[in-house]
Amino acid sequence: MRSFDSLSEREVLALAISQEEEDARIYADLAENLKTDYPATADVFAKMRSQEDDHRRRLIETYQERFGEHIPLIRKQDVRGFLHRRPVWLAPMGIDRVRKLAESMEMETRQFYEAAMKRTSDAGIRKLLGDLAAEEREHTHIAEELEKVKLTTDVRKQEEEARRRLFVLQVVQPGLAGLMDGSVSTLAPLFAAAFATRIPLDAFRVGLAASIGAGISMGFAEALSDDGSLTGRGHPWIRGIVCGLMTTLGGIGHTLPYLIPDFYTATTIAIIVVAIELAAISYIRNHYMDTPFLSAAFQVVIGGVLVFLSGIIIGSA
Repeated sequence: MRSFDSLSEREVLALAISQEEEDARIYADLAENLKTDYPATADVFAKMRSQEDDHRRRLIETYQERFGEHIPLIRKQDVRGFLHRRPVWLAPMGIDRVRKLAESMEMETRQFYEAAMKRTSDAGIRKLLGDLAAEEREHTHIAEELEKVKLTTDVRKQEEEARRRLFVLQVVQPGLAGLMDGSVSTLAPLFAAAFATRIPLDAFRVGLAASIGAGISMGFAEALSDDGSLTGRGHPWIRGIVCGLMTTLGGIGHTLPYLIPDFYTATTIAIIVVAIELAAISYIRNHYMDTPFLSAAFQVVIGGVLVFLSGIIIGSA
């Protein structure tokens, strides 16, 4: 890896060309990724890509005039001092993170041109780099103006709805499925063990095993259900992790009270925790899935009570 101060004028220009090409490709990727759910913001990034393409063209013309046709491939990762960004194609990014990424890219490129001006004594190259630094300084304002034009109040409302819809699809739904399964399915083995043995620690072991086992099972089931390419439900392993963790959490909640040595105290607290869990599930369904709260509560409570009673009946038999 070379230090920036060791680069020649030729190498500085080659690096600038490479950076502009990379930034243009990133903006193109962002525009492509956002065009379905955030079309107005995608248009903003498409315009910014055009600006970067123009910068690259001017840099190449200057390079050809000074140094000929061959442009060595010098990339940012070959030079110390640049930020290393996570490639945008590796994982989907939220709209706010995308906009912050664009801001950091423009700031880094501007600082690069300001530093590059000090590395050259050629008047023509120095003028070009100075002009590009000034234009990069204005890019933030250009992006803001483009957003004002493209992202009207109605469009912003639509994009906010799209973001909420994606959050529900990719996080809330798998998390809710896991929480419901963990909270309800572990009731029967936990309370069956508790009423069969009347030993809280034995009930805790059964509940812990059921919670972890259900979390692993639900996590893999969710991750393998689909790859998200057609349904828009996001990366399968992220959904699987969310679902698995929430399943385990749903079971652990009413299992922990059985660390209390007294059976009746532990059972009373566990029942209270179950009621809180069912209320939380009802609230999430009401808030994110637009299910009327009373209807959601009735459905969840009926299922929970039936499983709870089956565990007590089996354990007491």
